[in-house]
Amino acid sequence: MPPAGSRAVDNLDDDDYPAYTMGRAAEMLGTTPAFLRALGEHRLITPLRSEGGHRRYSRYQLRIAARARELVDGGTPIESACRIVVLEDQLAEAQRINEELRSQGGMRPRTSA
Repeated sequence: MPPAGSRAVDNLDDDDYPAYTMGRAAEMLGTTPAFLRALGEHRLITPLRSEGGHRRYSRYQLRIAARARELVDGGTPIESACRIVVLEDQLAEAQRINEELRSQGGMRPRTSA
């Protein structure tokens, strides 16, 4: 059995661990709790809930929220900002898979006719 404190140390390195309260997350992002709630309403991020029902955010979710905030601060409506961030993530994942397949020799570059 691992030592009692080892799980806490593991959580410090886990980007998906819901370590931040809504207030702390908003403070770190320089925004309001209402902004974080709006991101949840638009399904960009879904915070986990504490036993008491309070929203908890991970570092990964805060990075996503920070990107959405940059877009909103630049004048993009929040609905559009959320969609852009999702599409950027999907594109990055597709590019990663494509590159992985190419490096395995599974795909040949297309040639123009």
